[in-house]
Amino acid sequence: MTTSDVGVPELDGAPLFLLDVLPQTDELLVDGDEGRHAVEVLRLVPGEQVRVGDGHGTVAEGAVVSAGLEGLRVAVSARFEVPAQTPEFVLVQALPKGDRGPLAVDLATELGVDRIVPWTAARCVTRWRDDRVAKGVAKWRATARAASKQSRRPRLPEVTEPMTTREVCGLLADTDLAVVLHERARRHLAELDIPRTGTVAVVVGPEGGLTDGEVVAFRAAGAQAVRLGAEVLRTSTAGAAALAALSMRTRWA
Repeated sequence: MTTSDVGVPELDGAPLFLLDVLPQTDELLVDGDEGRHAVEVLRLVPGEQVRVGDGHGTVAEGAVVSAGLEGLRVAVSARFEVPAQTPEFVLVQALPKGDRGPLAVDLATELGVDRIVPWTAARCVTRWRDDRVAKGVAKWRATARAASKQSRRPRLPEVTEPMTTREVCGLLADTDLAVVLHERARRHLAELDIPRTGTVAVVVGPEGGLTDGEVVAFRAAGAQAVRLGAEVLRTSTAGAAALAALSMRTRWA
């Protein structure tokens, strides 16, 4: 078994499974929901190549030894530490209604977001009451985990507890670049200088739009109001579009 810290090499078509703890052993057992998915849905068989990660950048790869009722047993041939990408991307997402919240999380995760902050904006239709906060956060985290496996990314994005506008302002003040997507902004995101290190935050408002007070507060915290283009995107897709545009200028360049 070999170990490397230079990243994971190409392994065409290899699915990724996530464990809460990745044992330092030469053989791994992928059980529970992950194991059932591997055996019953993907129908993996001995000899196939897979990856198993802890969601924090540690990845083991190897061949399936057995696939059955207990789950998936994998003989580890190599381990890798995958560093976090730069810059760090933070998405401040106003709570959308219905299933659009998980959709926003799914898309942002596939496009490389590192931290997702649920934001209770003034005009949010959806409200996570005290007794629903834990359920809402858990659903977003489960969505982020599933999307990470789908996109085969070795690092899960962090989904924080919901924040108020004041708390979001504190977060934005500590970033290297903060932008607020606003349909009436005069400046385009493409016009900004994007740092290649540090933290870049994107704020996406609710279906009803941002209030003047929120725009003023974010500007006072150092954020810049920008627009992506002539079209007005849904709150569930705007963040993903912004992340793609930022990646084109930084990670994908």
